[in-house]
Amino acid sequence: MKYLRSIAVIALCIALAIFSFVGCSKTQEVTKITLNEVTHSIFYAPQYVAIENGYFKDESLEVTLVNGGGADKSMTAVLSGEADIGLMGPEAAIYVYNQGKEDYVKVFAQLTKRDGSFLFGKEEASKFKWENLIGKTVIGGRLGGVPEMTLEYVLKQHGFILGKNVTVDTSVQFNLMASAYENGIGDYVTLFEPTASAMEAAGKGHILLSIGTVSGEIPYTAYMAKISYIEDNSDVIQAFTNAIYKGQKYVQEHTAAEVAEVIKDQFPDTDIQSLTVSIQRYKDADVWNQTPVMKESSLEKLQDVMQEAGQLDTRVNFNALIDNTFAEDAAK
Repeated sequence: MKYLRSIAVIALCIALAIFSFVGCSKTQEVTKITLNEVTHSIFYAPQYVAIENGYFKDESLEVTLVNGGGADKSMTAVLSGEADIGLMGPEAAIYVYNQGKEDYVKVFAQLTKRDGSFLFGKEEASKFKWENLIGKTVIGGRLGGVPEMTLEYVLKQHGFILGKNVTVDTSVQFNLMASAYENGIGDYVTLFEPTASAMEAAGKGHILLSIGTVSGEIPYTAYMAKISYIEDNSDVIQAFTNAIYKGQKYVQEHTAAEVAEVIKDQFPDTDIQSLTVSIQRYKDADVWNQTPVMKESSLEKLQDVMQEAGQLDTRVNFNALIDNTFAEDAAK
């Protein structure tokens, strides 16, 4: 009897060991994904926190990060399958949807809720007045991109008539705007961090104001993927969104200095003090979404901005373009 009992115990142990091994092997399976970001900026700090703190690894994801250098290029990468997920302005998804593509791109998580650019010029911030822009040229980014359209929106809100008493230069590529300004093109330029702070530290001019603070809340940057990818990889999309939410929570709950320490390896050319200043500047401007969920009112505001800029003829239905199910599940 004791012999039989011993055999049973051994068999049970073996079964448990096999079960544990199978369970462990499943959790160790890692899914590789390519994420194409519109640019590499401190503006996307929660994403880099998710990378550096291992939140993607916790979700069994291995993320390869690619700098698209503009929403048009990032969207091309997603549509062609070169990238699985894109981080860019939702306006890019609206343009694709309105082209009538069957396998169009849907937004499943929002990262930022305001424009992350800063108006940069020669005068000190304390001496800047909106009338200083009269007769001047502002390098504003690609025509039809959210940075350029938001700038136009803000200028119009302050009584400017584009092409008449102020000029917005849309001929300069997004990633070349700082160097163009340094080389004497334009009187003002809109810059993201850490470029804005680096330019100021180098004596190239001054940060005058936050465009996002003036413009109000819009869904400035979001994650999106083709419908086919989302349908075939819903578990991956959920895991990805979970990691992003953890990054968003960390940034909310920690100081700029603590966030800077986490993401410093993402910006090796920026010293820790400058990185901290940039993060605090974004915290002060309240640019980051608290959760990945997008509000319908925010998308409507974005479409208002697009129509005001003459870049949108047909508005898109919220539910056709936005899938909040993954974000809502992550934020439970």
